[in-house]
Amino acid sequence: MVMKSSSQDRRPARERLLAAADELFYEEGVNLVGIDRVIERAGVAKASLYDCFGSKEELIRSYLQQRHEARQVRMRERLALCPTPRDKILAVFDLMAEAVAKPDFRGCAFARAGAEARPGSSVKAMCDESRAWNLALFADLAKQAGAADPDRLAQQLRLLYDGASVSAHVDPNSTAVAAARALAEIALDQAIPDQR
Repeated sequence: MVMKSSSQDRRPARERLLAAADELFYEEGVNLVGIDRVIERAGVAKASLYDCFGSKEELIRSYLQQRHEARQVRMRERLALCPTPRDKILAVFDLMAEAVAKPDFRGCAFARAGAEARPGSSVKAMCDESRAWNLALFADLAKQAGAADPDRLAQQLRLLYDGASVSAHVDPNSTAVAAARALAEIALDQAIPDQR
């Protein structure tokens, strides 16, 4: 008889736990959902959760990391289709518009989890990492577009992005993302006047 290694036995449980966490945490919030509900949804034993993650906090951090990595992939794929840095910046808002239009949109997973996280926790650190990546993306694209002050433009773009995300969550009938995109175009025109 051939025995499976423990890593082979754990991998399916880990995937099921992350899928359950993604559904439940995003739908209801990381603090409102107990471990027992995640375990039940995943169809695994309680010991599997602790074998795979060690704690609820690590499960939450891993759930957020998985969302962050998936967003990076979506973003890179979309931006690769855009001919100019300006188009890439505006495509970030177009991607948000697509996310907001989905019936299961519940706002930004990182903003929601970050609001519930303890300062200094690994969950808060993961939320901060995701926000820093978003700011760095805007700054890099602003620099490529020829902005005189790419860091300032990046801050403005992230503010528009964050505001649109929150507004779209609070008021599902709003046109926040379209308004944010239009304001981003104005900010780009002001920061890079020769590219109008």
